[in-house]
Amino acid sequence: MVESGGPKMFMGEYHHNIDDKNRLVIPSNYRSNLGETFIVTRGLEKCLYIYTQTEWQNLVDKLANLPFTKKDARVFVRSFFSAAASCNLDRQGRINITSQQAVYAGLEKECVIIGANDRIEIWSKDNWDKFNLEYSETLESVAENLFNGE
Repeated sequence: MVESGGPKMFMGEYHHNIDDKNRLVIPSNYRSNLGETFIVTRGLEKCLYIYTQTEWQNLVDKLANLPFTKKDARVFVRSFFSAAASCNLDRQGRINITSQQAVYAGLEKECVIIGANDRIEIWSKDNWDKFNLEYSETLESVAENLFNGE
């Protein structure tokens, strides 16, 4: 986590194993910035997202403005909130992943924990490797499409 006078930013990549009780070590440099309680939820692309309470509230506020009459909004909100769980670190710096979250993200043993700016993401090593393989050759065009015209 980096603090440069502005908003907090998570970054970096770490590898840890999830144990048979679905406990996973959170990298030490992320722990102090998570706060006492934080939120773990289903992410996109078969990973989990971890949000600080502040970032979670920012997201809740944005989602509250989605029109409930739109089916896509209802589907996303249901999926996102139904998988959310309030979490704390234990004395060893681990969190408990719910069984539903572990199944969704394919977490069985090797996990990759990455900083993704305003959140932490938890990936199975297999899903992370597939993601990197899929996007490694197209990253330049993805960047061009995102920043075209700036």
